[in-house]
Amino acid sequence: MKTKDNSLKTLEQFKDEQYGKRGTSKREELETGYENFKIGALIHEARIKKGMTQEQLAIKAGTTKSYISKIENNIKEVRFTTLQKIVELGLGGHIELSIKL
Repeated sequence: MKTKDNSLKTLEQFKDEQYGKRGTSKREELETGYENFKIGALIHEARIKKGMTQEQLAIKAGTTKSYISKIENNIKEVRFTTLQKIVELGLGGHIELSIKL
């Protein structure tokens, strides 16, 4: 019979302990960094699904291969207007936004 391991924590509990509660500067920095990472990962995944290289995507979106690489590798943050061009012109998709309070 298996016993419950009480030392296991949820991701939220771990983040609360290691980075503080939401609203603290350290926690907000973590959350912002994750969102930037997620955007790059989503662009990378969509580009691969489309069978495109970074250079092909850059040409269609009107930017450079280097810039696409920096976004995908979470080295550079992307401006919203540029993100729109990458998604709409480069990938032929659209962006859906939501606000959570």
